[in-house]
Amino acid sequence: MSPGTIAARILIGVIVGILVGLTGIGGGVVLLPVLISILGVPPIIAVGSDAVVNCVTKMGAGLIHWRRGNVRWQLVSALTLGSIPGAGLGLMFLTLLRASRGNGVNDFLKILIAVLLIIIPIGYLYVKPSSAIRNTFVATESIKDYCGIALIGFFVGVLVGITSIGSGTVTLMLLLVLYGYSPAVVVGSDVVHALLLTGFTSLIQARLGNVDFALVGYILIGSIPGGMLGAYITKSISATRLKQTLCAILVAFGVQMFWEGILHAK
Repeated sequence: MSPGTIAARILIGVIVGILVGLTGIGGGVVLLPVLISILGVPPIIAVGSDAVVNCVTKMGAGLIHWRRGNVRWQLVSALTLGSIPGAGLGLMFLTLLRASRGNGVNDFLKILIAVLLIIIPIGYLYVKPSSAIRNTFVATESIKDYCGIALIGFFVGVLVGITSIGSGTVTLMLLLVLYGYSPAVVVGSDVVHALLLTGFTSLIQARLGNVDFALVGYILIGSIPGGMLGAYITKSISATRLKQTLCAILVAFGVQMFWEGILHAK
């Protein structure tokens, strides 16, 4: 691998880390289209490698949220109860699809990821959270809440198993909109849940041979300090305007990938 290629991968890691640190938008949503559209990584390898990057980058954040008391373990356990079986189902589907279609699985993934890149940023910008702010389960509704949140976890798990997208952004949106937990509780619990989920999917993806560990290493070399830098300069930049711009870019990536996927599939 040439020094220029290595430098490009590290630089992309820095840029992705800064954007995630600045906006809070999930690393999977930001990194995956860059890996596929700019670096030309095959979608199935991009999905596996992205899962590993997500897992590693969430370790530090999960520890910080736990120490600050932002993690609700009932919420984490409910999400995990649904997401691990969902991820297993998603990975099984991906494996069967690869066995039956060979490299055609990359065309399928490209189209599916493109659709998610269009839907998720739009939802992130325009979906409004519930007006009721809660910090924990309401005792009289705990069973109903637990089952509902487990269903959210299952849906997210399937998405993550197939595409590696959704462990952060999709879970965050659905919990804020449907259950109205305080943002600190949702973010803290979601980060810990996402760490467990991406840890599980990373192990399976690695066993399936879908992870480029050299690529993961270069991305992490850039993304970890990039994330710290992004968080540091957040106060000096309009986060709202930046999120709007980033979401517009992601939608544009999604439209481009969708069009390319459709043309290639033909």
